Amino acid sequence: MSAREPLLQVSGLTKHFPVREGLIVEREVGRVRAVDDVSFTIGHGETLGLVGESGCGKSTTGRLVLRLIEATAGTVTFDGRDVLAMPPAELRALRQSMQIVFQDPYGALDPRMSVEDIILEPLVVQGGRSRPELAREARRLLDVVGLAAAHAGRYPHEFSGGQRQRIGIARAIAPKPRFVVCDEAVSALDVSIQAQIVNLLQDLQQEMGLSYLFIAHDLAVVKHISDRVAVMYLGHLVEVAPKRDLYADPRHPYTQALLEAVPVRHPRLRRKRTRLTGEIPSPFAPPPGCRFHRRCPLAQDVCSSERPLLREILPGHSVACHFAETTGRNPAA
Repeated sequence: MSAREPLLQVSGLTKHFPVREGLIVEREVGRVRAVDDVSFTIGHGETLGLVGESGCGKSTTGRLVLRLIEATAGTVTFDGRDVLAMPPAELRALRQSMQIVFQDPYGALDPRMSVEDIILEPLVVQGGRSRPELAREARRLLDVVGLAAAHAGRYPHEFSGGQRQRIGIARAIAPKPRFVVCDEAVSALDVSIQAQIVNLLQDLQQEMGLSYLFIAHDLAVVKHISDRVAVMYLGHLVEVAPKRDLYADPRHPYTQALLEAVPVRHPRLRRKRTRLTGEIPSPFAPPPGCRFHRRCPLAQDVCSSERPLLREILPGHSVACHFAETTGRNPAA
C-alpha cells in the first residue's frame, strides 16, 4: 500500500431507509438502518474485501460510496474531493474515475444493445471521439478481457454468464477508472469461471493501477484477491485487518464464526465450530449495545447496553468488541 494519502476515505457513512405506511396520507413509522456509521480507507492500488451475511449492508455500502444512492450522513472523500457534496456536473465528470461491476451478469446488460454499444456507452457519454475510434477501442477492450473482436456485434443473450461478466468488466474499465466496486462480481458464476474472473481482475489491477472494493460472500475468494478485509454485521463494521492477520488471528466472535464455517480441505479433518444461536436481528429495530450480542457466545452485560467502537488493538487490526484483546484464536489453521 502506498504511503500517500488513501485514494478513498469513508467516514461515518450512514444510510437509513424510511418505512412509511398509509394509503392517502403517508407517515414515517420507522427506519431501516441498512448502513450505520461505517468508516474505512482504500489505498492506491489496494483491494479491500468486504464480507458478511446477506442483508448486512455490503452492497448498499458500495452504492453509497459511488453515490448511486444518497447517504443519510457521513463523508466519502475520493482523491481529496468530497463525493457526497459534489454538484451534479462535477459528479458526472468523476464517474469515469469510479466504476462498478454488478453481481448479476444477466441483469446488468441491456438486452437491446450490442456488446460494442454496451462497452462504449461510458465513452459516448464523455464525448470527444469519432465512431471509428470508438469501434477500435471496443475491440481492444474485448481483447483485454479475453473475448474476440467478432463478439462486438452480438447481443447479451448469445453469451454465457462468465462471458457476460467479462463484458461488464470491459464496460467498467472503458473510461480508465482508478477505483472499481466489485459488487458480488463472481458469486453468480461457476467455481472454475470465478477463478478466471478473479485472475482477470488481478491482471487489470496490475496493468491499470486499480483500487477495488471487493464485496463477496466467499471467504476463500476474498482471501485470494484482497490486501485487507473488512467484516460487516447488521450495518456495522466489526473487524478490519490485513488479510493474513484476520485469517490467522480473528478477534471478533462473528469473524471467528464465519471462518469456522468454511469447509475443510479433507473430510477427516475436524475444526472446532461455534454455532451461532438465534436469528439475525432486524435492521428495522436493531438491538441496543453491540448488535451481535444476542448471538454471541462471549456476551456479557456490558454488551447489551454499550456499543463497542471499532478500535485498533494491533497495528492495522481494528475490532469492535469489548473483549477483543482476549478473544484471539486460530480457527483457520
